[in-house]
Amino acid sequence: MTADSERPGSAGSPSAPGGAGAGEPEAASRRRRSPWARFVALPAGLRITSYVAVVLVLVLVALTTTSVVLVRRSFPQTSGTVEVTGIDGPVEVLRDAAGIPQVYADSTEDLMFAQGYVSAQERFYEMDVRRHATAGRLAELFGEDALASDLAVRTLGWRRVAEAELPLLAPETRVALDAYAKGVNEYLDGRPTSRISLEYVVLGAGGLDYSPEPWTSVDSLAWLKAMAWDLRGNMTDEIDRVLAIDAVGRERAEELYPAYDYRASDPIVTQGAVIDDVFEQDASAGGTRNPKRPPTGPALDRDRREVATSLAAVSSVDSLGQGVGRMPAWLGEGDGLGSNAWVVSGDHTDSGAPLLAADPHLGVSAPGPWLQVGLHCRSISAACPYDVAGYSFSGVPGVIVGHNASIAWGFSNLGADVSDLYVERITDGTARRGRQEAAVRERQETVEVEGGDDVTITVRTTDHGPIVSDVDEALSLVADAAPLKGRQRFGSGAGQEYAVSLSWTGFTPSPTADAILGLNRAGGWDAFRQALSSFAAPAQNVVYADRDGHIGYQATGLAPIRKSGNDGRLPSAGWRAENDWTGEFVPFDGLPSVLDPDGGVVVAANQAVAERDYPYFLTGDWDHGYRAERISSLLEAALVPTDSDSSGTVSLEEMTAMQLDDRTPLGPVLTPYLLDVELPSGYFSAGQRLLQGWDFGQPAGSAAAAYFNAVWRNLLELTFHDELPEALWPDGGQRWVAVVTELLEDPVDPYWDDVGTEDRETRDMIIERALRDARDELTSRQAVRAVEWTWGGLHELDLRSQPLGEWGNGAERALFNRGDRDVGGGPTSVNATAWDAASGYEVSTAPSMRMVVSLDGGDGLDRSRWINLTGVSGHAFDAHYTDQTERWLDGRTLPWPFSEDAVRDAAQDTLVLRPASGS
Repeated sequence: MTADSERPGSAGSPSAPGGAGAGEPEAASRRRRSPWARFVALPAGLRITSYVAVVLVLVLVALTTTSVVLVRRSFPQTSGTVEVTGIDGPVEVLRDAAGIPQVYADSTEDLMFAQGYVSAQERFYEMDVRRHATAGRLAELFGEDALASDLAVRTLGWRRVAEAELPLLAPETRVALDAYAKGVNEYLDGRPTSRISLEYVVLGAGGLDYSPEPWTSVDSLAWLKAMAWDLRGNMTDEIDRVLAIDAVGRERAEELYPAYDYRASDPIVTQGAVIDDVFEQDASAGGTRNPKRPPTGPALDRDRREVATSLAAVSSVDSLGQGVGRMPAWLGEGDGLGSNAWVVSGDHTDSGAPLLAADPHLGVSAPGPWLQVGLHCRSISAACPYDVAGYSFSGVPGVIVGHNASIAWGFSNLGADVSDLYVERITDGTARRGRQEAAVRERQETVEVEGGDDVTITVRTTDHGPIVSDVDEALSLVADAAPLKGRQRFGSGAGQEYAVSLSWTGFTPSPTADAILGLNRAGGWDAFRQALSSFAAPAQNVVYADRDGHIGYQATGLAPIRKSGNDGRLPSAGWRAENDWTGEFVPFDGLPSVLDPDGGVVVAANQAVAERDYPYFLTGDWDHGYRAERISSLLEAALVPTDSDSSGTVSLEEMTAMQLDDRTPLGPVLTPYLLDVELPSGYFSAGQRLLQGWDFGQPAGSAAAAYFNAVWRNLLELTFHDELPEALWPDGGQRWVAVVTELLEDPVDPYWDDVGTEDRETRDMIIERALRDARDELTSRQAVRAVEWTWGGLHELDLRSQPLGEWGNGAERALFNRGDRDVGGGPTSVNATAWDAASGYEVSTAPSMRMVVSLDGGDGLDRSRWINLTGVSGHAFDAHYTDQTERWLDGRTLPWPFSEDAVRDAAQDTLVLRPASGS
């Protein structure tokens, strides 16, 4: 590979990476422990301050002369010409002022090759860490800190499933995956790690001797497993319910899981019905002859009681998921995980063309999860059918969310319950299934640990799935405490045990990658739905708009059909056949969908998908719909003609502004109770006065929002921490808003009482304490004068690099993390910046990007707008590492050029990939 022009320091000596093919990567070469370790213990009598001072001087001198070279050495070349092996014709990569690449090629192979090449330029370290995570090999890079994660992933077998998916894919998908991998490997070929990413320099300085393996198609597929895992449904809720029942009893535990209120929040699809397994949007009544909704009668209730009683000992566990939960939160997890997606027909827009908005709420990190890109065939044909732009995942070819020349689409999490835990009764290597015994399958997995000994485990699998209690202490206690019905007959002798297995739709090999590239090529509603029929995991809501003026919605993903004994809310007895899945899934044609719905608007913000009479059971744990209702009300207000706007339409700018709405739905519910408490004038009432006339908005600079959220956090602590184990302490998200909303109506509900005191506390007593405690907390944290408080001063965004920003030392965290930015919003606001009330106010999940697509005719797509949480680059000191963050914070967006003229007008750098001579 040669280059006509390159950034300073980008050349380097050859260092060919070793590796394997499409299967499990071979273990990298042995790691050496840092030779610096011997200097950790200082000689006796040496003053540490003198030692540090000398070192700092030496370091500063060294940094002055070498830091620029070290840092810039891995920056991508963005202009000039590079000769590469693996393409048939020249490829152009045009980058705009934000560094966003738009690729132009003459064939699918060349286009995807270039996407792989560019992804490796910008984000290879991120890609490499992700593939180690999804293969259960993080400990090879990061040592024992990553071991628990690796053991859990090896048990789940993500990469094994990805390998099984590869032969299921369509030929055109295989072509794209293979070409993408070739592009990545062409970039790596002969390139030392210091020219790939600064993180490798840091890891090497710590003693890691490492060269990346070649990228494979399976690496791309395995990352889709991680995405599906983070959006899998209510697995932790199953255990949490057991803990809650044990702590406060069944009846009071049910208060913590209020049912979805269809009167307060409309589902996504409000028309149609299922007839003979097909959802028909114009049907007025269902005609399915054999509904599969699990019953909730006496048999199911009895099984729930048995599980809850038998797992009582689990209440001693303070934190769940000590194995499974140690996996990096690549996409975020918890109540804040969700998304907004909505679409408005041209009948209601100022342009007369549809507008589509989306902003997935995922975990915050640096870099963020998305890489913006455009993929354009110079001439559209069967050999090169792509003209698409949007957001991709580093390591995965194509565009995940965005638009092509004909259609636009956006995702939000469906929230279907696609995972179940089973308590297994095992005797001498077999698991009880009804009156039969089924063999428990075993395989050996060895995890290499940097700086430590290899760890070998035996992974066991039942007919339900892998036994996860073997690598998770909390689930192991669940297994040990699960006699359930028949324990006396089972006994507790040698060779007999209880264990917990996991069923998950993500274990079913499926061609989800076909769906991604099918969406990229789709030219209309039928092709859109055809593509989504291959989308297996994670289950998603997908909103749609096209250039012909149509809008729509389609639910997609595998949703299991359960037998009569299981509704997925609690772990089930694995030996009882009525608890099993049937082996069938809700048919794709039976999932809710609608084209050009009545009203001309679709809002999909994680609320219920269809009306309560929908015959298939999807989940009992819908998001309560606060964001969906707020978006709908904002749209309704915008569509009402006024004196200043007689059109009664919505504009692209108004849609963008709606994404920033920070109103809390809890505000109008809780604030009257807070104002009704009489506090002493002066110090304590100063915060309370901020709430008088408050509009319930939560901008970063709001003193009222700071006080309200501090009161909310203290209220949750005072109300629930005394009775619930720490693992169940409220995070303050949408479920807890629903819980407290109902609780406020009963001033003497037992939850208000503090069981640690002799008094019997009531609602008003707890509210008063929360008001006082919040005042003291904000005085300590921010200022004595209440008007000087700010919500953003509590609610900060810290962008951490994964995983060095979490597991690294202080210097490593300082190098790669970018943090302490004041942020507005909250978990139930449209601007969904979630925080965990059990631990603090720091942002845990947030809109990972925002986009609004205009489906105007001609070059109207060029009116679209987009923004990323961080930036295109994964290089910590590159100009595009977090260059979009300030705009994201301010609610601003970037132009989204799509037509070739607009892309070329916006281009500031052009890199040409040219076939190498003789290749």
